[in-house]
Amino acid sequence: MRQIHGLVSFVESAASGSFTAAAARLDLTPAAVSKNVMQLEQQLGVRLFNRSTRKIVLTAEGREFAQRASEVLRALDDAVSDVSRAGGEAAGRVRISVGASIGRRYVLPLLPSLAAAHPRLELEVSLDNRAVDLVAEGFDIGVRGGVIRDSSLIARRVCRLPMVLVASPGYLQRHGIPRTAADLAAHSLLGVRFPSGNVGTWRFRRPTGRGFVEFEPSARIWGSDPDAMVDLALADAGIVQAGLQRVAPMLRSGHLKLILHEEHFSEEREIVLHYPHRQFLSKRVRVVLDALLAHLALQADLHLDHANLPPDWRA
Repeated sequence: MRQIHGLVSFVESAASGSFTAAAARLDLTPAAVSKNVMQLEQQLGVRLFNRSTRKIVLTAEGREFAQRASEVLRALDDAVSDVSRAGGEAAGRVRISVGASIGRRYVLPLLPSLAAAHPRLELEVSLDNRAVDLVAEGFDIGVRGGVIRDSSLIARRVCRLPMVLVASPGYLQRHGIPRTAADLAAHSLLGVRFPSGNVGTWRFRRPTGRGFVEFEPSARIWGSDPDAMVDLALADAGIVQAGLQRVAPMLRSGHLKLILHEEHFSEEREIVLHYPHRQFLSKRVRVVLDALLAHLALQADLHLDHANLPPDWRA
């Protein structure tokens, strides 16, 4: 395949957003990567990138081609791994995209033992809270938490992801415990605004018990990293909405307390493992998927019963 060098250079450049970053990953010079991509464009008769002195941006044709080229290279990589592994051993690179909080707490601790058990595996983890296109960016597995939309990818559900309102005992001692959602107007609220611009809204059950009302917090402090906002709550800065799994250790230790637990409505969020839909999944990916699913199934905090939390966790 005379286009293979151009395809590899193009896919890596599209995923990283620059020839320089792609060159570092491919152990080439930026000039070589740029030349490979230019030759590919000439062979295709299509411009794949719009270039400036500071950055490269995919054209519409480039975006479409990036997804298809990624699938081709992934399939080729899988074929090479499957036929070259010694004694059926899983081999090759597996790229995982995971949200920062879930990744640090639940995925990274698994990797040393997984790498030791499979010495020919190369594990690469990207900790990022942004929306990721697994196929276009060359990831094998995605671990995500939230309201999961329909997708062309396979989705393996790990657990529910209930949301709770929490504050520190120090904050509550100074400002009082809110007893109704209306009481929140007199409190310091900590809001999460994600990199996409979406705001983490709070929901409360209607007094009738039917449905819920949505509440956008009039926060005095906003942040894009949910973990950072939990840190502020621990520092007595106010009330924050967070995933139960994220704050369970602080609730267990008494450093945080549940607020309005009965009234607060936990929407149907979940944690899932995503991977591209293909009939045959390579052994290197299957090994990592199976290990992740087994590891996550053993994490007690991921499977807490939101409706029956210990009474002493509440304010």
